[in-house]
Amino acid sequence: RLVESGGGLVQPGGSLTLSCSASGFDLDYYTIGWFRQKPGWEREGVSCISNTGDYTKYVDSVKGRFTISRDNNKNTVYLQMSSLKPEDTATYYCSTNTRPCANAGYFFYEHGHWGQGTQVTVSS
Repeated sequence: RLVESGGGLVQPGGSLTLSCSASGFDLDYYTIGWFRQKPGWEREGVSCISNTGDYTKYVDSVKGRFTISRDNNKNTVYLQMSSLKPEDTATYYCSTNTRPCANAGYFFYEHGHWGQGTQVTVSS
């Protein structure tokens, strides 16, 4: 299973680092996506990373502020978030896929494993 952690309450302009850890299987076989769901909104893709970590992708709204990375030795993927805005408030999820992160439709594919989500609240 996947487990997300690291969420919390942060002021605008602050930073958080989310973690996505796997138990029972190796993450290095998969590309990993980070998604978020705001109250009343559909879930949206935020970022993804190739299984080796050499390719990353971000949606425009988080480019330059979020950084995705992975440590396959620790079976963990990270999402470093900085310059956080109130509109980043959401439940954040990670997921696995076997298709390339570079594919244009990556965020719309059916994904395999999902975590339970971690809440990020950006508010003063």
